[in-house]
Amino acid sequence: MAGTGLMTLPSSVSSVSEYVRVVHSFPKLDPDEERALAERWREYRDVQAAWRLVTSHLRYVVWMANGYRGYGLPLEDLIQEGNVGLMKAVKRFDPGRGPRLLTYAVYWIRAQIHEFILKNWRIVKSATTKARRKLFYKLRQAKHRLEWLTPEESSRIADSLGVSEDDVVDMEASLYGTDESFDGGVRAADDARPAPAAWLADDSSRPDAPLLELDLLQKASNVLPDALAALDPRSREVIERRWLADDEHRMTLIELGKRFGVSAERIRQIESQAIARLRRHLLPKLGFEPNNASLAAL
Repeated sequence: MAGTGLMTLPSSVSSVSEYVRVVHSFPKLDPDEERALAERWREYRDVQAAWRLVTSHLRYVVWMANGYRGYGLPLEDLIQEGNVGLMKAVKRFDPGRGPRLLTYAVYWIRAQIHEFILKNWRIVKSATTKARRKLFYKLRQAKHRLEWLTPEESSRIADSLGVSEDDVVDMEASLYGTDESFDGGVRAADDARPAPAAWLADDSSRPDAPLLELDLLQKASNVLPDALAALDPRSREVIERRWLADDEHRMTLIELGKRFGVSAERIRQIESQAIARLRRHLLPKLGFEPNNASLAAL
């Protein structure tokens, strides 16, 4: 039945409430009409007959999907999956067996919705065994209050559902926990707990970082003399006294200002201009673009 376009609704349907109004406009079928349509579909693959069978039962899909809203999934998605289950039921329905289509379709609709919830409810699939799948849907019904189960209650529910007590405890934790974003929300509160991404190791502590830094410094040392030679004498001396001298011979901005007969602020300007020229000379020789952010490390 897929690809026939039978489920296309009017283009004006833009919300769930509007969809509900539309599906309730399709007429219900009496038993004789339903049987006749089902026989036409089964015997002759009459697509129009199948369309009427499906559309007359869409309202029941909406009603069933509403019962699963507590799992936090969009209602429109639950309805869509239920509709798929309904179409599967119509495709396989045999009117000669006696039950009405709705009685037969309930299983297919519910199974399709269940499968969708199990696949999309959490990032990590929790209902992986038959026992846990049973618990997934029965545990909420078995609980009579909002608080966490006591050991006695867990044991009683395990006995009534035919599962282990450990499965009850694990499924309760899964049902009432929440998925946590790995990166955290864009507008997370300042006092919020850090996202898991914040717990990862710092990339700056890579084992090869010291070797890469040493290699860069050795290359810079080899080309630095040529870069200094390109400076005027005063700029070169400012750089040498401020950055290349040992602690005993290093001079402050004020001391250099007195030496050259200018203010400390003027020495700072000379120093900044000299460093900029050194960077323009050094970076291409070290394999960097002149405006590369890595120049700040030199």
